[in-house]
Amino acid sequence: MKVKAIRFHKPGAPAVMKWEDVTLGKPKKGEALVRHTAVGLNYIDTYQRSGLYPLPMPSGIGLEAAGVVEAVGRGVSNVKPGDRVAYAGGPPGAYSQARLMPADKLVKVPRGISDEQAAAMMLKGMTVEYLIRRTFPVKKGMTVLFHAAAGGVGLIAGQWLKALGVTAIGTAGGPAKVRLAKAHGYAHVIDYTRQDFVKQVMRLTKNEGVPVVYDSIGKSTWDGSLDCLQRRGTMVSFGNASGPVPPFPPGVLSAKGSLYLTRPTLMDYTASRADLESCARALFQVVRSGKVKIEINQSYPLKDAVKAHRDLQGRKTTGSTILVP
Repeated sequence: MKVKAIRFHKPGAPAVMKWEDVTLGKPKKGEALVRHTAVGLNYIDTYQRSGLYPLPMPSGIGLEAAGVVEAVGRGVSNVKPGDRVAYAGGPPGAYSQARLMPADKLVKVPRGISDEQAAAMMLKGMTVEYLIRRTFPVKKGMTVLFHAAAGGVGLIAGQWLKALGVTAIGTAGGPAKVRLAKAHGYAHVIDYTRQDFVKQVMRLTKNEGVPVVYDSIGKSTWDGSLDCLQRRGTMVSFGNASGPVPPFPPGVLSAKGSLYLTRPTLMDYTASRADLESCARALFQVVRSGKVKIEINQSYPLKDAVKAHRDLQGRKTTGSTILVP
């Protein structure tokens, strides 16, 4: 079976990605053949494409998609042909019309959630789930700081935090993104292009700081994020949109108040089948309840992945983006 897929043969700028023919065999033991109906675009895709997160070359790209199971290999019992499914996580290769996937990485998409929503929310939504329910379990009445509040993860986080009774302070770049974040659950949104976010967080918390900072920006927000934390606060660094955080002496954490630091990944929080199912179930429930709405603000043909990456890195996108095979 021949399909089209985005592949790249060396790391680099978006232009290294090519629209190529790929031949798929039949699913082997433990595998499922999935025909994609929608593919998710995520910032981690740019890290893998650029070489920041190295992949063996040549490689497919993309970690999230939704579609329909066409066939299964021996020993597969959790899905069957005809099932609507979605996934988020490795191995890379979601930017394709169809692919073979380890069946234990697939979850069934329930009624009331479209394929487009599933592709737009699995990686981002499950990321929010583990961040706010497991990495640092928030509690009603807390005030927290969440960077990139108008991004795909940020818009889901703002709504989910509000539903849990948490006061969320967000950061965003420019008036339009500030308005968008405020419309998605954030009690306060700081425009980092005009305001010093550390001073604003301290003003909003009466100089107490916050117990946790969720930071996917990396290099440019690192020092400020640490300065926003209360004594024994937790720094959750889960991305590098502005570049990786440079090496630093651990003594910095003690000097700023015996801080905790963690660098989590979705893959580790969904490594077991039980954790994956629990994480996806919590996400599906909060979306079906209406407390979290998944809004797809951009859609590109899959073959135009180069333009999609340029727009994502140029901060021209908001919320979730999908690629359509």
